[in-house]
Amino acid sequence: MVDISSQVNAFASLLTQQIARAQALENTVLTDFSARPLRIAIAGGDGIGPIITRQAEKVLRHLLQDAINAGQITLVPIEGLTLENRLARQESVPSDTLEAIRSCPVFLKGPTTTPGGGTMTSANVTLRKELDLYANVRPVSVPAENIDWVFFRENTEGEYTLGSQGIAIADTLAMDFKVITTAGTRRIAKAAFEYAHAHGNCRVTIVTKANIMKKTDGLFSEICHDVAKDYPDIPVDEYYVDIMAANLVNPAIRSDFHVILTPNLYGDILTDEAAQIQGGVGTAGSANTGSQYAMFEAIHGSAPRLIEQGLGDYADPESILRATVMLLDHIGETDRASALRQVLDILHAEGIHPAPGEMTTEEYGDCVIKRLQ
Repeated sequence: MVDISSQVNAFASLLTQQIARAQALENTVLTDFSARPLRIAIAGGDGIGPIITRQAEKVLRHLLQDAINAGQITLVPIEGLTLENRLARQESVPSDTLEAIRSCPVFLKGPTTTPGGGTMTSANVTLRKELDLYANVRPVSVPAENIDWVFFRENTEGEYTLGSQGIAIADTLAMDFKVITTAGTRRIAKAAFEYAHAHGNCRVTIVTKANIMKKTDGLFSEICHDVAKDYPDIPVDEYYVDIMAANLVNPAIRSDFHVILTPNLYGDILTDEAAQIQGGVGTAGSANTGSQYAMFEAIHGSAPRLIEQGLGDYADPESILRATVMLLDHIGETDRASALRQVLDILHAEGIHPAPGEMTTEEYGDCVIKRLQ
């Protein structure tokens, strides 16, 4: 007979913590990201991270030169987010590094490596929780195929909330937990519908697996449809995640989708699929936004194989530069964001990317700045 009392007590503790977290979501203080002075943290991360992030910082310094010189914007280097430091400290985000990041409302982050095995969680998951970055926003655009998608992925709940705190009974079973809260769902749904309203009342598609995950996905679906009642001019539909994955590669209907609203795990998977349709995960940026902080990053990882093969200096920085566009938009620098977006679109259309024997990552960054002038 398996003694489950310790596991039951552990679950009770988790349940108490999550109820307290859900209640705390009701009280938030809003940051004005367009206010000046503004501090922007920048961390290179691991693998190709420092190589591509260097180009994003270079472009930011070029575009924001006047504000930087006037002391209205400060770019703050964050040194402690390297894999070596995190392993040495045995912390996914070391406490002093987290405090340095907290001193900056805006954060441009290079890819970070999550060690396999052990108990160290992803730095991204930790940052999303600690900074309460509840909205993961990922645009995907393929003008030639009339694709214009913006994914609103809930970023702090779902399977990722307690991903390393499940239950394992040796030689018998393992269980992980999925958490959906009313307040957490309501705020991501409101963000998606507000975006749709601001962009001409475009269609919102809710993605769940509510036919199977009846409690969690069922609540997500219910709350999203309740929020939709406040936006009667916005068309709304819902698909299960498996058929939605098929819809994205169906040329007959995929151009009908615009704003796609998902829980955490489904959004993680669907946005990689969507980025591949756009041209690969190296072409897509990502915003992680909350009430007080905003973090911007490439959607891909640290690509250790490129480093191992000696090809790091040819890593494509387009994804993190797309994230830089989103950062500029978020802090109110919309004209500069539009200028950078246009340059990246042109270079992408012309097939200009770093490649051995053709262009290095550094040269690509220089090319972007030259086109901006």
